[in-house]
Amino acid sequence: MNYNKLTFVASQTDEAQQALQELTSTYGNVAAENADVIIALGGDGFMLECLHKFNNCDIPIYGLNRGTIGFLMNEFSQTDLLQRLDVAEQHSVHPLKADIITMSGETHTVIAFNEVSMLRQTHQAAKLHISINQKARLEELICDGIIVATPVGSTAYNLSAQGPIIPINTPLIALTPISPFRPRSWRGALLPDSVSISIKICDPEKRPVSAVADHQEIRDISQIVIQQNKQDCATMLFDAKHGLEERILREQFGY
Repeated sequence: MNYNKLTFVASQTDEAQQALQELTSTYGNVAAENADVIIALGGDGFMLECLHKFNNCDIPIYGLNRGTIGFLMNEFSQTDLLQRLDVAEQHSVHPLKADIITMSGETHTVIAFNEVSMLRQTHQAAKLHISINQKARLEELICDGIIVATPVGSTAYNLSAQGPIIPINTPLIALTPISPFRPRSWRGALLPDSVSISIKICDPEKRPVSAVADHQEIRDISQIVIQQNKQDCATMLFDAKHGLEERILREQFGY
C-alpha cells in the first residue's frame, strides 16, 4: 500500500519535538482525519497513547523511536520514510476491556493494549478472589498484585513479573501474580483470550487495590471483570522483517 498523506504526532521530549520539526518540513503534515498513516515520534508509552487516541480510526500507526526501549517502535531515520512505509508489515491488535466497580460504587470501563494490573495501595498485601468464566479458581490469592497481559504486553510488565512471553497471533492472555505470598506455588496461568476474568478484592477497606489499564489508573476498586474486546482494533506498522513476531521471538531468546 502507498502511504502518501502523513500525520506526525510527537511526545513532549526534546528529541521527539526536534524530529517532528525536521520530518514535517520534509514530508508535510496533514490533518489526522485525512491521513493514510499516523507517524508517532516517541517511546513505547507514547505509542500506547496513540493506540488509545486513534483506536478504531482505521488509520495505521507507524512508530519512530525517540524514546528509550522502543519495543513497539521502528528505528528512527529521516531519509527513507516513504520507502519503509511502502514495504511495512501490518499488525492489528485487540485491547483488553476492564469493567471496574469501586468501593464507592462508581463504575468505569477502560481498555488496555498492553496489560491491566491490579496493585496494592498500602503496606498491606492484597487479597484477591479470582474466577474464570464465573467459576472460582482461587478463593484467596495474597500478593502485591496481579497482571492480565495481551501477547503484545506479555514482554513488558508481565515479563518483569516472571510471566510468560506469548507469541504474537496466539489466542492467549497471561494471568501473572506479582510477588505471590499465598499460595506460594502459584505462578499464574495462560488462558484462552475468549475467557472472562473476574477479580474481587477481599477486605478492600483494609487492603485497598488500584487498577491500571496501560496509563489510566482507577483507585480503591472492589471488583473488576476483564476480557478481550474483539470490537476494538488498532493497526501498527513495522519495518519489513522486524515485525512484532520477530521482536517477540528475539525476546524469547534473550537478545
